[in-house]
Amino acid sequence: MKVEKVNYEINWGKFRRGCSFFIPCLNPDTARDEILTTTRRLKLKVLMKVTIEDGVQGLRIWRV
Repeated sequence: MKVEKVNYEINWGKFRRGCSFFIPCLNPDTARDEILTTTRRLKLKVLMKVTIEDGVQGLRIWRV
C-alpha cells in the first residue's frame, strides 16, 4: 500500500478485528483516501482517526 509516496507492507491476512496500526502522514485526508482504496478492494471494514503519537501526526487504523 502506498501512502504519501511511501510504501507500507501490511500483512492483511493477519490484520484481525480489534487490531490497529499507525501510519504517519502530513495530509490525513489524502492518506485516508489512499487507505480506503486498498481496504475497499480487500472488502475490509476499518475505522480511521487522526492522532498524534510521540509528537507525530498520522492516522490510526482499526479493523472493525
